Amino acid sequence: MTNSPETRPSLLIRLRDPVDQDAWFEFAEIYRPVIMRLAMRKGMQAADADDIAQKVLVSIAGVIETHEHDPKRAHFLTWLNRIAHNAILNAMTRIKPDQGSGKTEFHEFLNQQESKPGDSGLLRLEYRREVFRWAARRVVSEFRSTTWQAFWMTAIEGRSVEEVSNELGKKPGAIYTARSRIMYRIQEVVTEYESRS
Repeated sequence: MTNSPETRPSLLIRLRDPVDQDAWFEFAEIYRPVIMRLAMRKGMQAADADDIAQKVLVSIAGVIETHEHDPKRAHFLTWLNRIAHNAILNAMTRIKPDQGSGKTEFHEFLNQQESKPGDSGLLRLEYRREVFRWAARRVVSEFRSTTWQAFWMTAIEGRSVEEVSNELGKKPGAIYTARSRIMYRIQEVVTEYESRS
């Protein structure tokens, strides 16, 4: 995976066609969880984060037909980060009728939610994680269950090869091989995804 993956320009172009359901499905499959995790890191509950993700996707759908992708200007992820951040702030500043608004603690909380320089990096990290998960879902059926477990337990859960070797009844060399083969295959899928034009 590249250090700073960017949304494929071809996908952005395909999104302009409202009847290209495959493009929207692919886009939502990757970005909806990214936006939700970003909102939850800002302190929102899962249901509220899901609502925000839906609103952001609807906002993007509303402007993508006229949005010109200019690689010399802000990257798409930067643009998406701004839309998501604004939607999150708007949701957090909406005050229910029975909720007071003059409390200093409330204003202090809102001030803490301002965009931080790391927010864009957080969105990129979440994007990379979601692309990894997306690719993993694509390749899981290509491997035996115990091979996948060996990979997942060591590479994702961070458990030791020795522990997993004992638990699965496999030799340590088989664990290393499984992990290497699956990581290579996932990287292939990610590279293919990122290089489609």
